[in-house]
Amino acid sequence: MIEELSDSQQGIFSEDGRNSLPNNNGEHENQEESEEFSEELLTDDIDDAETGGDPQTRIRRKRPQRDFPTLTFEESLELAFAIQKHASGQKIRRLTLFQEMGRSAESGTSRQLVTNSSKYGLTIGSYKAEHLELTPDGYAATAEDVPEREKIRARFKLAIEQITPFKKLHDHYVNNRLPAKNVMVDFLKDEGINQDVVSECVETFLLNAKFIGVLQNLAGAERLVTLDHVLDQAPAATRSKSPAVPKTLPEPEKLQPDDLVSGTAATFPTSLTTPEDPWSRICFYITPIGAEGSEQRMHSDLFLGSIVEPALEEFGLKVVRGDRVEETGMITRQEILHVMRSRLVIADLSFHNPNVFYELAIRHVSGLPTVQIMRTSEQVPFDVGQMRTVRIDTSSIYTLVPQLEVYRTEITNQVRRALENSEVADNPFTAFYSAKIVQR
Repeated sequence: MIEELSDSQQGIFSEDGRNSLPNNNGEHENQEESEEFSEELLTDDIDDAETGGDPQTRIRRKRPQRDFPTLTFEESLELAFAIQKHASGQKIRRLTLFQEMGRSAESGTSRQLVTNSSKYGLTIGSYKAEHLELTPDGYAATAEDVPEREKIRARFKLAIEQITPFKKLHDHYVNNRLPAKNVMVDFLKDEGINQDVVSECVETFLLNAKFIGVLQNLAGAERLVTLDHVLDQAPAATRSKSPAVPKTLPEPEKLQPDDLVSGTAATFPTSLTTPEDPWSRICFYITPIGAEGSEQRMHSDLFLGSIVEPALEEFGLKVVRGDRVEETGMITRQEILHVMRSRLVIADLSFHNPNVFYELAIRHVSGLPTVQIMRTSEQVPFDVGQMRTVRIDTSSIYTLVPQLEVYRTEITNQVRRALENSEVADNPFTAFYSAKIVQR
């Protein structure tokens, strides 16, 4: 019998079927209120250390304000692409848009998406606005009928140029080899960026720069290049296809899953109780292991030691792999306990290993934070393709080594976001239950 989850792991839904995230029922629709929601609701911390872990006396502590969006530009594009897909790039009712996207308009992640899309200048309208619409630059950055060079200019403007700390980093290091992350952190501290968020700022900048194309591997090293350099590489007059619009899950009501749902509320563990809980210090690494000396074992060892562990250093988490579980008892039982109860899980989908997907499915049921990684040589299966996956190019040592720091940064960014928004992780299972409860 698998050990049951702690009694103090509370569900995210109340008995009346509503999400436990606080709701602001005011009628204001201005952008400032949207940003206030993003900072106060989505990024508040509960300070257990000051209260002895007592849930009755916990103190809510606001995180510092950011001079940059909390999502990457690529992630924020989802909303603009959805407007292109479902409204042909025209103004659309917010509730209708999210219904077409198969998502709840009132969920924390949906509100965060609207807020960050607006911060980048992609869309107009707050998380409470009746309508959402694309800005001219947002349209240029996502429309299929826009020439490639015009699209690149719009994306560079939105993702780099108009975000003050990102522009400072690009202007300072352009045409040079990318320095160590700590060097860029020190530069932004000297520029007055809040030291509590400066590391996150550098990570988001690097991911934006990579997506836009101004961070390139040249002469065996990662370098920041000019916008003109990127434009010179783009076709002059051809029109390009936009990246694929993120796929959405089937409408939950079409799945007819009532035989799986009992009662009126679903319960997911939302935290790991007190700081003394040993599970709160564990990241379980789900990965194909293979026999000693096999390609899968060498792959797993390389990713673990060179990418995953360095990416998690700042979080103080111990990375545990299945073959290194220290507790006594049945291996399968111990692995499932780690899958269900660790504070974080990183799942490597490379090799399409069936054991990995089995354990990932169990993790989805727990509703706890998960980050996916995978080799670029393989396709992410549809069922888990809607969650962001860090893709790592292992085709050659000459492409892998120069980008190791970028891959670590991307994982660090995803881990931070997952832990900050850990009330319930977005995955097909939790999205399905959320929709069913709202319907009831």
